[in-house]
Amino acid sequence: MSTAGASADPLAALGALPGVADSVESVRKAVDRVYGHRVMRRRSNAITSEAALRGARGSAALSGADWALEEVRRRTDFSGDDEARTVGAALRLTAEAGQLLSIWRQSPLRVLARLHLVAAADKADQVGRPRKEGEPVDEPLVGLPLPSATETHGRLDGLAGLIIAGGSAPALVTAAVVHGELLALRPFTSHNGLIARTAERIVLIGSGLDPKSVCAAEVGHAELGRDAYLEALGGYVSGTPDGVAAWIAHCGRAVELGARESMAVCEALQRGAA
Repeated sequence: MSTAGASADPLAALGALPGVADSVESVRKAVDRVYGHRVMRRRSNAITSEAALRGARGSAALSGADWALEEVRRRTDFSGDDEARTVGAALRLTAEAGQLLSIWRQSPLRVLARLHLVAAADKADQVGRPRKEGEPVDEPLVGLPLPSATETHGRLDGLAGLIIAGGSAPALVTAAVVHGELLALRPFTSHNGLIARTAERIVLIGSGLDPKSVCAAEVGHAELGRDAYLEALGGYVSGTPDGVAAWIAHCGRAVELGARESMAVCEALQRGAA
């Protein structure tokens, strides 16, 4: 967010970065196409449910549990090994996201703490609060330098302040910054990737861009691949205008691919094949 300088609305300033406006417009068109499909007028709940399942599968894949969709669909017990627990956490977070929309704009830090509690699903001392100095972070797939707990707390407060203040930034920009900050900071001792992607989903829903949550960005992030995801994240963490713009564009492409996935589901339902 340092690229925004001293702007009174730093998130809106990011929208002026080269190429970001094009990404915002491309995402809007992709989302509008899904919402304009005739199946959405009759069976939007079915599309929402399917997008939630596919989004959870995609998020889990980026956290190291790359299961086939049908395996996620049929499984009922997620308490076995680490991969199963990761998939279970992703499913719980997706289900929880829609319950927290009214709280997000007033108390985003409370929502993030709740998401960690839901993801971790235990009562350990580290659950449901930002990490303290010296506490290890279990996020092996993100190899970026870990900010100190003091820096993390300060940046979390700053991010929360921006969300509470609102502003004119496009939903994509806000969602990408929330996602990128949470992955850069890794504020909790575990499940930060899953939480960051869930927070991105909450912003996209709550902003009104995707109110029925049918354009799962997690699907697109997984389709683009972990290497591209981490490379784009590195650009965001660099703080350069090009790096931040590339991260926003990457998140935009992920939303577009999520929209394309739901378009395919709509078409299948229309044909009576799903």
